[in-house]
Amino acid sequence: MKSWSEFSLEAPEIADLGKQMLLQTRANVGFAFLATIRKDGAPRLHPISLVFSSGHLFVFIPPDSPKCDDLKRDGRYALQAFPPAVNEQGREFYICGVAVCISDLSTRQAIIAETTTNVEEQEVLFELLVDKAMYTILADRGTPNEHPWHRIWPAPVH
Repeated sequence: MKSWSEFSLEAPEIADLGKQMLLQTRANVGFAFLATIRKDGAPRLHPISLVFSSGHLFVFIPPDSPKCDDLKRDGRYALQAFPPAVNEQGREFYICGVAVCISDLSTRQAIIAETTTNVEEQEVLFELLVDKAMYTILADRGTPNEHPWHRIWPAPVH
Protein backbone atom coordinates (compact mmCIF):
# COMPACT_ATOMS: atom_id res chain seq x y z
CA MET A 1 0.00 0.00 0.00
CA LYS A 2 1.24 3.47 -0.87
CA SER A 3 0.36 6.97 0.24
CA TRP A 4 -0.88 9.24 -2.55
CA SER A 5 2.57 10.88 -2.78
CA GLU A 6 4.32 7.49 -3.08
CA PHE A 7 1.84 6.44 -5.77
CA SER A 8 2.45 9.79 -7.53
CA LEU A 9 6.21 9.18 -7.60
CA GLU A 10 5.74 5.75 -9.18
CA ALA A 11 2.97 6.72 -11.62
CA PRO A 12 2.99 10.53 -11.99
CA GLU A 13 0.88 10.68 -15.15
CA ILE A 14 -1.90 8.45 -13.80
CA ALA A 15 -1.83 10.25 -10.43
CA ASP A 16 -2.06 13.69 -12.10
CA LEU A 17 -4.95 12.62 -14.34
CA GLY A 18 -6.70 11.03 -11.38
CA LYS A 19 -6.24 14.04 -9.14
CA GLN A 20 -7.70 16.29 -11.86
CA MET A 21 -10.78 14.07 -11.99
CA LEU A 22 -11.14 13.92 -8.21
CA LEU A 23 -10.70 17.70 -7.78
CA GLN A 24 -13.16 19.04 -10.32
CA THR A 25 -14.51 21.93 -8.25
CA ARG A 26 -12.00 22.93 -5.52
CA ALA A 27 -8.25 22.96 -5.08
CA ASN A 28 -7.87 20.32 -2.33
CA VAL A 29 -11.39 18.97 -1.74
CA GLY A 30 -12.95 16.54 -4.20
CA PHE A 31 -15.84 14.17 -4.66
CA ALA A 32 -16.08 10.49 -5.51
CA PHE A 33 -18.01 7.31 -4.91
CA LEU A 34 -16.59 5.17 -2.09
CA ALA A 35 -17.28 1.43 -2.01
CA THR A 36 -16.85 -0.38 1.29
CA ILE A 37 -17.60 -3.90 2.51
CA ARG A 38 -20.62 -4.41 4.75
CA LYS A 39 -20.55 -6.77 7.74
CA ASP A 40 -22.34 -9.44 5.68
CA GLY A 41 -19.70 -9.16 2.91
CA ALA A 42 -21.93 -7.28 0.47
CA PRO A 43 -20.67 -4.07 -1.14
CA ARG A 44 -21.87 -0.64 -0.02
CA LEU A 45 -21.51 2.47 -2.22
CA HIS A 46 -21.55 6.09 -1.01
CA PRO A 47 -20.83 9.53 -2.44
CA ILE A 48 -18.08 11.12 -0.37
CA SER A 49 -15.95 14.26 -0.06
CA LEU A 50 -12.21 13.71 0.01
CA VAL A 51 -9.26 15.88 0.94
CA PHE A 52 -5.71 16.05 -0.43
CA SER A 53 -3.21 17.31 2.14
CA SER A 54 0.59 17.12 2.28
CA GLY A 55 0.75 14.40 -0.36
CA HIS A 56 -1.89 12.20 1.26
CA LEU A 57 -5.53 11.42 0.44
CA PHE A 58 -8.00 11.61 3.34
CA VAL A 59 -11.71 11.31 4.09
CA PHE A 60 -13.62 12.55 7.13
CA ILE A 61 -16.61 10.33 7.94
CA PRO A 62 -19.34 10.78 10.57
CA PRO A 63 -18.97 8.11 13.28
CA ASP A 64 -22.60 6.97 12.92
CA SER A 65 -22.26 6.41 9.16
CA PRO A 66 -22.38 2.78 8.00
CA LYS A 67 -19.29 3.43 5.86
CA CYS A 68 -17.34 4.42 8.99
CA ASP A 69 -18.19 1.09 10.63
CA ASP A 70 -17.28 -0.70 7.40
CA LEU A 71 -13.83 0.92 7.24
CA LYS A 72 -13.11 0.39 10.94
CA ARG A 73 -13.97 -3.31 10.61
CA ASP A 74 -12.44 -3.98 7.18
CA GLY A 75 -10.42 -1.11 5.74
CA ARG A 76 -10.62 -2.27 2.12
CA TYR A 77 -12.19 0.28 -0.20
CA ALA A 78 -12.65 1.20 -3.86
CA LEU A 79 -13.01 4.80 -5.00
CA GLN A 80 -14.41 6.00 -8.34
CA ALA A 81 -14.17 9.69 -9.32
CA PHE A 82 -17.38 11.46 -10.28
CA PRO A 83 -17.54 11.68 -14.08
CA PRO A 84 -16.84 15.20 -15.39
CA ALA A 85 -19.87 17.28 -16.46
CA VAL A 86 -18.46 17.37 -19.98
CA ASN A 87 -16.92 13.98 -20.64
CA GLU A 88 -16.36 13.66 -24.37
CA GLN A 89 -13.56 11.11 -23.87
CA GLY A 90 -15.53 8.95 -21.43
CA ARG A 91 -12.84 9.49 -18.78
CA GLU A 92 -12.88 7.44 -15.58
CA PHE A 93 -10.54 7.16 -12.60
CA TYR A 94 -10.52 4.39 -10.00
CA ILE A 95 -8.31 3.46 -7.05
CA CYS A 96 -8.53 0.77 -4.41
CA GLY A 97 -6.60 -0.04 -1.29
CA VAL A 98 -6.95 0.19 2.47
CA ALA A 99 -8.28 3.03 4.62
CA VAL A 100 -6.31 3.62 7.82
CA CYS A 101 -7.89 5.44 10.76
CA ILE A 102 -5.82 8.50 11.79
CA SER A 103 -6.28 9.54 15.42
CA ASP A 104 -3.49 12.14 15.68
CA LEU A 105 -5.16 15.47 16.54
CA SER A 106 -2.37 17.65 15.12
CA THR A 107 -2.63 15.89 11.75
CA ARG A 108 -6.40 16.37 11.80
CA GLN A 109 -6.11 20.09 12.64
CA ALA A 110 -3.45 20.66 9.96
CA ILE A 111 -5.67 19.07 7.30
CA ILE A 112 -8.68 21.14 8.32
CA ALA A 113 -6.61 24.36 8.35
CA GLU A 114 -4.94 23.63 5.00
CA THR A 115 -8.14 22.81 3.15
CA THR A 116 -10.49 25.17 4.99
CA THR A 117 -13.11 22.45 4.88
CA ASN A 118 -15.97 22.20 7.36
CA VAL A 119 -15.46 19.15 9.59
CA GLU A 120 -17.57 18.20 12.58
CA GLU A 121 -15.54 17.45 15.72
CA GLN A 122 -16.74 13.84 15.98
CA GLU A 123 -15.97 12.91 12.36
CA VAL A 124 -13.42 10.11 11.93
CA LEU A 125 -10.35 10.72 9.77
CA PHE A 126 -9.08 8.01 7.43
CA GLU A 127 -6.12 8.03 5.06
CA LEU A 128 -6.79 6.18 1.81
CA LEU A 129 -3.71 4.15 0.93
CA VAL A 130 -3.47 3.10 -2.71
CA ASP A 131 -2.89 -0.46 -3.90
CA LYS A 132 -4.15 -0.15 -7.49
CA ALA A 133 -5.16 2.69 -9.81
CA MET A 134 -6.76 2.82 -13.23
CA TYR A 135 -7.37 5.74 -15.59
CA THR A 136 -9.64 4.98 -18.55
CA ILE A 137 -10.75 6.80 -21.69
CA LEU A 138 -12.95 5.58 -24.51
CA ALA A 139 -10.93 5.38 -27.72
CA ASP A 140 -12.76 5.89 -31.03
CA ARG A 141 -15.85 7.01 -29.07
CA GLY A 142 -19.06 6.98 -31.03
CA THR A 143 -17.70 4.66 -33.70
CA PRO A 144 -18.09 0.91 -34.22
CA ASN A 145 -14.47 0.63 -33.01
CA GLU A 146 -15.17 2.27 -29.63
CA HIS A 147 -13.22 0.56 -26.84
CA PRO A 148 -11.82 1.39 -23.41
CA TRP A 149 -8.13 2.30 -23.16
CA HIS A 150 -6.63 1.80 -19.68
CA ARG A 151 -3.56 3.10 -17.86
CA ILE A 152 -3.08 0.81 -14.87
CA TRP A 153 -0.76 1.01 -11.85
CA PRO A 154 0.92 -1.14 -10.88
CA ALA A 155 1.34 -2.44 -14.39
CA PRO A 156 -0.30 -5.84 -14.88
CA VAL A 157 2.08 -8.79 -15.08
CA HIS A 158 1.58 -10.78 -18.28
